[in-house]
Order: sequence, then structure tokens, then C-alpha cells
Amino acid sequence: MSAEARGSFWDAFRSPRLALMLGLGFSSGLPNPMVGDTMSAWLYANEVSLTNIGIFSAVHTPFMLKFLWAPLFDRVRLPWLTRRRGWIALWQVLILLGVGALGTLDPAKAPYAVATLAFAVGFAGASQDIVIDAYRTEILTPKTRASGVAIFVAAYRVALIVSGAGALVLADQVPWTVVFWAVAALMGVGLLTTLLAPPPDVDPPAPRTLMEAVITPLFDLLGRRRIAILLVIVALYRFGDVVVTTLRLPFLLELGFSNTEVGAIMKGVGLAASIGGSLLGGGLVARWGLKRALFVFGVGMALPNLSFAALAITGKSYPLMAAGIAIDNLMAGMGSAALVAFLMTLCDRRFTAFQYALLSSLMILPGRLFGIGSGWVTEQVGWPTLWVMSVLLAIPALALIPFAPIVEDREAAA
Repeated sequence: MSAEARGSFWDAFRSPRLALMLGLGFSSGLPNPMVGDTMSAWLYANEVSLTNIGIFSAVHTPFMLKFLWAPLFDRVRLPWLTRRRGWIALWQVLILLGVGALGTLDPAKAPYAVATLAFAVGFAGASQDIVIDAYRTEILTPKTRASGVAIFVAAYRVALIVSGAGALVLADQVPWTVVFWAVAALMGVGLLTTLLAPPPDVDPPAPRTLMEAVITPLFDLLGRRRIAILLVIVALYRFGDVVVTTLRLPFLLELGFSNTEVGAIMKGVGLAASIGGSLLGGGLVARWGLKRALFVFGVGMALPNLSFAALAITGKSYPLMAAGIAIDNLMAGMGSAALVAFLMTLCDRRFTAFQYALLSSLMILPGRLFGIGSGWVTEQVGWPTLWVMSVLLAIPALALIPFAPIVEDREAAA
């Protein structure tokens, strides 16, 4: 890649829009563990079975199906702020209130109420993601895409650590109700960013009808060259990781690690690895191009689960746990930077909300569906086999990448 192309990466790190990517990335990542890993640990602490914890992962369904209502955000403008920012602010307020209220419930005494409210938080989080993803796609130019995505993903990963590992550490010191309200209050970071954010340089006109907001972008996407290969890669790239994500914390807790021990490793080693992986991934995407980065990072994302398989065989081991968490966060940051940049290249700026939501839903849908039964599978085959199976699930997507017509950033910028 030319010196000019390399310079475009560093230029984005000096751009005022860096602060936007930090705030919005943090806001996007914060609610996910509260209906994912952190909720799993909360349920486990309240003696909910592994099978039921796996079933509870269904509250993440809105993140899989968000494309169904995404056209609404392309079509409708709220009476405050701009088309994108108005919707973002609304969902941020609802997430703040929903996460706080969730912590006031007892999953053992009111499981249906917990499931309903957790589903509502998931819906609000998925809706926030729809509009933030659209806004990010519109505000980042092809020259700033790789580095802008790197900053966004780094902030997103920090938020996952804060509301994941940070919440676990806090849960050993204070009641879970305080934990949930503390995480809810942090949504204020995203809300402030949204209020201060500028509109995109070019704001494409909204579709004239809701039907136009669905049919036209769908046919536009399906008309791409070798679209079937591209969509299979999107669907399977994180398949193995998503299948087991709900059980990672219960696995470590079952081995005898405390919330504080797991949280401390995630918050220290995991946080550093997440930030470093996201920034390094964005830089390598800019230098290598998307195809090479996607393949290399995809291989790397499968490796951490081998360390968890070894941990399941050897038993409680701090070095193995730390190594697994470090590699997992490093490669997840790198892989996410490449995958998000890849999805952005597939979107038409006229329909960013619907197209990006459709692609990002496809990215997690297969893994989440299989993940509902992951607890039952674990009880049948055991932890070591589960982790090895999750590694093998990465192979199909990797095998297709060399044959995919992936548009490189440098070509998009030309």
C-alpha cells in the first residue's frame, strides 16, 4: 500500500471525529453483556441451571432480527436532532432505564419478568446499534474507514469489558442491583456524544415510502457479484465464537474461579488486549486490505477456544485462563475491526440502516440460534469437546474468503 494510503490511517487518528467513534462505540457495546455474559453470571449466581441459562440467551434475539424494523430508521425522522441522532438518543435513554430496572428483579422468583425486560433491553440495544451503524457508515469516508472502525471497535471492546468484567468485580463487592444501575448510568457517555455529534457531510434523501426503504436496498444488495459467497462469509465468520459466548463465564465459574478473579483478568489483560487488537486490526486492514486481514484474523479468532479446551482438561489454572482471555480479546478486537469494515463496504449510503442491520443480523443469527442449545450440548459432551467443536466451526467461512469478490478499502477510495 502506498505512503499516501498509510497516511490516511493516521490522519483519522488526528481527526475530531475520533471522539465520536469513542463515545458511540462505548455506547454500542455497553448494553450487550447485560443481556449476555453478565446476565449469565447473574443467573448462575441465582442458581439457574446451565440449560436454562442457554435458553435465556434467546433474549438476544433482537440483535439477530434487527433488520426487520431497520427500514423504519431510514424512512422516519423524529422531531428532535437529526434523522440518525434523534433515534440514537431515544434508544440510549431507554437502555439506561431498562438496564437499571432489570437489576431490581430476582430471576429465581420472577423469571418471566426478567426475560421480558431483558428482551426489551435487547430490543433497545439492537435498535441503537442499527442507527449508530448507519451514522458511522455515513460519517466515515473510505479513506478514514479502517482507522475509524478501529477506534469504534476499541471503544466497543472497552464497553464490553466494563459491563462484563467490571460488573463481575463490582458484583463481589455490592448487590447486583447496584451493579446494574452503575452500568446504566454509563450510558450517559453515549448520550452526551450523540447530543454533540454533527450530521454527516452528505445526508442522502430518505426513501419516499417504507416499502421503498425495504425493496430497493434488498435488490441492490442481492444484485452484487457473487453475493452468495459474501453472505455465507458474513453468516459464518464468527459462528463458532457466537455459539459458545453465553457459556464462557459459567465455564470459568464452574472451574472454581471467582467473579473477582475472572473480572480482574478480563479488566486488566482483557482490556489491554481488546484495545490493542482493535487498533492493530484497523491498521493492518488499511495496510493489507480486507481479504488478507479477514482470513488471518479469522484463523486467530478460533485459537482462544483451544486454550479453554486445555483449561477444561487440566482444571483451574490461572496462566491458562489469562492466556485464553488475552488471546480471545486480542483476536476478537482484530477480527471485529476487519468484519465491521467489510460490512460497511457492502452498504449503499442511501440505505445504511437497513443494509447494515441485515448484514450484522446475518453475522450473529446462525451462532445465536445454535447457542440456544449450547448448554444442553455441553451437558451431553462435556466442556473440552464443546470448545474443540467451536474451533472447527470456523473452517467454512475461512475456506470461502479466497474466492470472495471483497472490495478493498484502497479500491473503494479510488
